Amino acid sequence: MQGPIQLWEPALPPEWVTTFVQATDVLSALIGLFIAYQAYRGYRRNDSRPMLFIAIGFALTLAVPFLLLLFYVVLPFVSESLAAVLSQTSQLCGLVVILYALRMPT
Repeated sequence: MQGPIQLWEPALPPEWVTTFVQATDVLSALIGLFIAYQAYRGYRRNDSRPMLFIAIGFALTLAVPFLLLLFYVVLPFVSESLAAVLSQTSQLCGLVVILYALRMPT
């Protein structure tokens, strides 16, 4: 039985690309947490439910996938497939929550 046809030889990216991607992942998670915190503060200050949902959405979209990546790296029993599915699900749910907050009646 033959495997799938490959159009090019798989190669690892240069080390600087890997470092750049990791650094931007960390930066994205930190900025997402900061935005979520600011939105939560806006919710508390103004009692604005849309701001609460924006805070939850940013946390789900940017922070949770990063934490799942850390769990995947630290815990050996977490499979790559499970981490990827949970990460994508979290991102999608976060975007839906942000969209809901933007369309929510005030």
